[in-house]
Amino acid sequence: MTRSLREVVKEYMSERRVHKYRLVTKDGRCNIEFGNVMHRNRFVYVLDIWTTFVETRWRFVILYFVASFTLSWFIFGLLWYWIARDHGDLKWQNPPENNTACVYSVNTLTYAFLFSLETQATIGYGNVYVTDVCPGAVALIIIQSLIGTIINCFWCGVVMAKIALPKKRAKTITFTDQAVICPKKGTLCLQIRVANLRKTLMIGSQIYGKLLRTTVTPEGETIILDQVSIDFMVDAGKDSLFFVCPFTLYHVIDKTSPFFDMAVDTLHQQEFELVVFLDGTAESTSSSCQVRTSYLPQEIMWGYDFLPIISRSKEGKYRVDFSNFAKVVPVPTAHCAYCYHNEAGHHHHSISGIDNQGFEVIDIEMPNVTKM
Repeated sequence: MTRSLREVVKEYMSERRVHKYRLVTKDGRCNIEFGNVMHRNRFVYVLDIWTTFVETRWRFVILYFVASFTLSWFIFGLLWYWIARDHGDLKWQNPPENNTACVYSVNTLTYAFLFSLETQATIGYGNVYVTDVCPGAVALIIIQSLIGTIINCFWCGVVMAKIALPKKRAKTITFTDQAVICPKKGTLCLQIRVANLRKTLMIGSQIYGKLLRTTVTPEGETIILDQVSIDFMVDAGKDSLFFVCPFTLYHVIDKTSPFFDMAVDTLHQQEFELVVFLDGTAESTSSSCQVRTSYLPQEIMWGYDFLPIISRSKEGKYRVDFSNFAKVVPVPTAHCAYCYHNEAGHHHHSISGIDNQGFEVIDIEMPNVTKM
């Protein structure tokens, strides 16, 4: 059955609202803006010009690249034109036939621009060259060669730095879009699955999380984006992970966990954002890398578990089936953490109730009873 236009619009507005109020997007970008920044504070971006250019978008880098070379060629072209004019080498100055020009064949502004380009790009076509009659021309060609070398080195460094940014390596590490809550090894856990799409390892990987929410202190102060540390573990621990295949992170929901007071019917009514971090060093480039993602209450599924994705073939090779990477299955799970740990007097009960998907209606035949 096709969905109505109203349902489509409602779903679109819901997704847009979730994206708007999310601090960290699914791909790790921070959804925050700075306002009322003083103009004098903006000058620090100019002082830190290297980082500014490395973090600039590619389209602006290409624009600045073309503009810097073109502008330098034109400025030095004007200087060469001024030297030729000062020496009387231009055509409209009618130099004598036995005149030795400062720069041979530079007698118009166009020739001056072309000579500037040839000098800085070290082309040298052969019919335009500096003579020894003008010391200023010799000094200018040395200055332009040095400045041209500096510009070349700067832009080569910017391009190489942008290509080798650790953020590009982070694109090949992926988290599941949904988190799940279910029993694991005798306790209730929140689980997230992560995978490294490259065969090269992430050395010294560490995983941790932050729960962001708005809280009110006993003094009445409202703290926006209050951060609570969330510990994640895998079967091998939480430090220096052997990240050779996808694994499942889990957070134990005990009395110290901020998820302990939540239940299946109150989870999606909460207002928080769970941000998960993975820090490590890329094996191939030795550059530090951080991968981030976040989960809202609507993206946490209570009573579900991930399907297994690692198997072993008859030849003895290990195989990862990414088709099951984000697939989940329902599993029997307690209604809340209090229920699971059998804490008396603290059970969360829903007023409206929860549908039992396994409930079936059956007909019961009443036996014939003879009244006395």
